Amino acid sequence: MASPRTNNRPGDLAILLALALARLLLHVALNGRYGFHRDELAVLDDARNLAWGYVAYPPLTPALGRLELLLFGTSLGGFRFFAALAQCAAMVLAGLIARELGGRRSAQLIAALAVAATPFSLLTASEFMYTAFDHLWWVLLAWMVLRLVNRNDPRWWLGIGLVIGLGMMTRYTMLFCVAGLVVGVLATPLRRQLASPWPWLGAGLSLLVFLPNGLWQFDHGFLALDFLQSIHARDVAIGRTDGFLLQQLYASTGPFLLPLWLGGLGWLVFAKDAARYRLLAWWYAVPLLLFWLAKGRSYYLAPAYPMLLAAGAVACERWLATVRPRAATWLRAAIATGLACAFVIGVAVALPWAPVNSTGWRISRAAHDNFAEQVGWPEYVTQVADVYQSLPPAERAQTGIYANNYGEAGAIDLYGPRHGLPRAISPVNSFWFRGYGARPPTTVIVLGDDAHGMSDTPADCALATRFRNPQHVENEETSHPDIYICRDLRVPWSKLWPARPSFG
Repeated sequence: MASPRTNNRPGDLAILLALALARLLLHVALNGRYGFHRDELAVLDDARNLAWGYVAYPPLTPALGRLELLLFGTSLGGFRFFAALAQCAAMVLAGLIARELGGRRSAQLIAALAVAATPFSLLTASEFMYTAFDHLWWVLLAWMVLRLVNRNDPRWWLGIGLVIGLGMMTRYTMLFCVAGLVVGVLATPLRRQLASPWPWLGAGLSLLVFLPNGLWQFDHGFLALDFLQSIHARDVAIGRTDGFLLQQLYASTGPFLLPLWLGGLGWLVFAKDAARYRLLAWWYAVPLLLFWLAKGRSYYLAPAYPMLLAAGAVACERWLATVRPRAATWLRAAIATGLACAFVIGVAVALPWAPVNSTGWRISRAAHDNFAEQVGWPEYVTQVADVYQSLPPAERAQTGIYANNYGEAGAIDLYGPRHGLPRAISPVNSFWFRGYGARPPTTVIVLGDDAHGMSDTPADCALATRFRNPQHVENEETSHPDIYICRDLRVPWSKLWPARPSFG
């Protein structure tokens, strides 16, 4: 097997970086389309209220969001810049993983381009959510572990521990990644390194990085566990976890890349020249099994596919070297065509390129609802402001805005100040910590409820208006468009306010 060092031709990294830059520019050009996703609105609000923990996720993503607010303000494209950068970095790392697996320039390019073409990577680069950074940490870990395998330098365990800690500060599913890594280490010759202090120092470093959030969870009764159990039960009940295994064949990578990553997995498992890298196969299989048993959603395993795509690129490169030149030429053309088709499909369904309600919009809308949930927020807040401004000045001064979901609360806090609105009151997730204010409102504008939900409200409530989505896009807000005004509250806020947050 060729040494990774012999595969590092001059200019290889420069080509990977150039491709990543081209992709980054594409995201910068498109990421200002539509509007903030409801999840982004929650992250943005948490970024303004930094803490060592939040109900829905660990603190690293809001911290990065705070940095983006400082750099770019509330620019939509600016708020998504770090997510796009993370995915472009993952693309480069996929090429470097191929190099560590013994791949030459062609394998490195195939690996990087394949990762760039996956719908999951394209979509997560188009929204600022923890999935973008969780994906990056998995890929970075795979590269670091391969460096450890190839160079036998145990100091890499410190970097591995640091990244695991950052992963835990990003998303708790990093535990599934760690489980796969542990099994892979125990099942391969890498377990010999457990006799040295370096793996344990790395583990200690990961715990040290995670310690602030761990202490926050302890102080707050491990709210994350309650949140995860609630959201998981909801997902199972509405069928979001159905077909987990089947969706692994197409959801994260798309159908055109299926042969590449399956070939990579087969190479890792069966090829003699891949024996030293068999850890990666365990690293994929264990989280796959655990997510399936736990009834996880299909995209939870998406961060594991870049290393398989890289392995597939290396296996493909070696196979092409064994066939006749004429056949190899045709096969290379077929691979290039497959990559191009994968990228076109990925762009079509996962990038915000099409005008709202156009044919392109409907194509992506059939695949997912992410873009639909970005439409209508400024208009929604404007309509709430019209209700607020219709109140007499004396009553307006004692009026609060109660949001039943985090998207509405985040939208009010983002767009409301320009209309003179007070900050939102919401019991959902981390908005619950911010309470209902030192001066509890006596009149409340209620968002995100319906006549049935309002029927037992201890106040005199009346329908004020219904939200009209000017783009006629169906999303969560159009499913509960009613906006109510409630007066003469008969129970004090201190008794109404829940003892723990609602989960959403």
